[in-house]
Amino acid sequence: MKRDNEKAIQRRLADLCSAHDLDRETGTAFRSVLESLADEHAPTAVRDPSEGVNVHIADSLSGLESPELQGAELIADIGSGCGIPGLVLAVALPQARVIAVEASGRRCEFIEAAASRAGIGNIEAVKSRAEEWSDGLGKCDLVVARAVAPLAVLAEYAAPLLKPGGALVAWKGTPEPEELEAAGKAAVVLGLEQLDAITVKPWPGGGRRQLQRLRKVGPTPAGYPRRAGMATKRPLGQS
Repeated sequence: MKRDNEKAIQRRLADLCSAHDLDRETGTAFRSVLESLADEHAPTAVRDPSEGVNVHIADSLSGLESPELQGAELIADIGSGCGIPGLVLAVALPQARVIAVEASGRRCEFIEAAASRAGIGNIEAVKSRAEEWSDGLGKCDLVVARAVAPLAVLAEYAAPLLKPGGALVAWKGTPEPEELEAAGKAAVVLGLEQLDAITVKPWPGGGRRQLQRLRKVGPTPAGYPRRAGMATKRPLGQS
């Protein structure tokens, strides 16, 4: 049974690599990431590789359907958690430098260890809250986030980090109209514009999700992001 499961995982990884025009060898790195995530101490609730191949790998790769990911040189994965989607994007986009911004030192150590184990040399973990990462201000081509915060909050985290023309891509389910309305109001304040969401279906039977996108089209006013915690306590765009 274990051998059958391993074969199924390998086939699934090969299919994902083919679907996203990635070298088959990248599947080896993805398998290594799954092995790290399977450890009992990994900071994730999904440790079974047969489930993780979809929840972690396929879901992360669905972000490649957003054109903003192509050509990005510096990507910040904010609130990176267990390193997803940052680890996967680093494998899929070897020309990019990926910074996993994570407030937990233990999770940063996990991300660094998983990257080393998989031979992923273009990702590093930075122990910081997103709104306190001053080294990234105005330097990022792309900010990504998965399962972190409402879109208006993510916009406040991302806007100061982005270069002009850079973008935020957030993995979401189907946001409520109120979340999208608040994000639109926050975007106006922060020098961003909302782009059309891209609907993706990362794996069969896994349901649909949206890639919510905002592009930086103007300067972000001084004072943003606000001090740590304020974006979540008093979100922009809330009436």
